[in-house]
Amino acid sequence: MASMEHPLFSLATKPDMRHLEYRGGDNRLKIVPSGVGLPTIFDKDILIFCVSQLMHRKNRGEKIGKRVRFSARELMITTNRKTGGVEYQRLEQAFQRLMGTTFQTDIQTGNKRETRFFSLIELGSGFVMKGEGTWRLDYCEVILSDWVMRAIEGDEVVTISNDYFRLRRPLERRLYEIGRKHCGGQPKWQIGLPKLQEKTGSNAPLKKFRLNLRQIIADDHTPFYRIELTGDDLVIFRPRNTKTQIAPTITLPDWAEEKARAMAREKGRDYHALRADWLAFAQAESAKGNPPKNAGAAFLAYCGKQDSLR
Repeated sequence: MASMEHPLFSLATKPDMRHLEYRGGDNRLKIVPSGVGLPTIFDKDILIFCVSQLMHRKNRGEKIGKRVRFSARELMITTNRKTGGVEYQRLEQAFQRLMGTTFQTDIQTGNKRETRFFSLIELGSGFVMKGEGTWRLDYCEVILSDWVMRAIEGDEVVTISNDYFRLRRPLERRLYEIGRKHCGGQPKWQIGLPKLQEKTGSNAPLKKFRLNLRQIIADDHTPFYRIELTGDDLVIFRPRNTKTQIAPTITLPDWAEEKARAMAREKGRDYHALRADWLAFAQAESAKGNPPKNAGAAFLAYCGKQDSLR
C-alpha cells in the first residue's frame, strides 16, 4: 500500500539517474539511483509477484520468511512478458535496479515508523549455464527488505487486477495504483490535477501531463476504474462496477485448490489470477441468483478451459 501511495518507482522507460526527494504531510522520501538507474514501474512487477506469493502462503496459515524462490519463466508468464533471451536480460537489469537503489524514508509500515536506508530487495540471484557458454537467468531467489516484510506481516497489502500487467504505459499503471489505493470500491474519489501529478512522480510539464491523462481517458483501458478530467482540472475516479466484494459464502475446498494449482502450472498460468477471476465471476452470478452448486468442481472446470497465457 505504501508503494501505491508514494512514487517509489520511476515512470521513465530509459535509464533514470535522478536523485529524488518527495514530501507528503509528515512523510519524507529520498531515492538515490543505482549505477543503472532508478527502479521502474515495470521492475515493480518482481516485488508484486513476491508479495503475492508470500500473502497467499500467509493466508493459508503457512510460515513465511523474507526469502522467496521461483522460476524466472513463471514470473514472466504471470506478469505478461515474453520469455525470450532479451527478456531475461531485462529481468537481470531490473534486479540490479531494485537492489542497487537506496531509499531513505520515514513512511510507516507495519505500525512502525523509523528513518532508515534500505533497498527494496536484499538479494536477487539465480544464474545457470545454458547452451554453449551463455549465461541465462533460470530461477530467481529474492530476499525482501525488512521495510517490505513489515507491510506483509501487517496485512498492508491490497489485491490488484491481473490486467494491470497488460498496461504498457507507465503512467497508466501508476494511475491504476492510485485509484486502487484511494478510491477502492467507493462510488468515486477525486483529486486536483497538480496533486495527482505529484503522486504519480511524473516530471513532465503540467500541460504535457494533462495531455497524457486525456489520452489515457480516451483509450479507456484502465482496469476496474473510469477516469474523468473536468474543465477545472479535477480528476475523478469511479469504479466500473461498484459490486466488488467477493461473496463470503463462496469458498473453495483445499482439494480443488491443489488440483487447480497443478493445472495452472501445466498451462503456464498464474494460479492466484485464475482464482481471483473465477471468484469475481462466481460473485457476479450469485448476485443474479445463480450461485455455483459445487464451487470446487466449477472452479476446476473454469481452470480447464483457460489457455496458456501468452
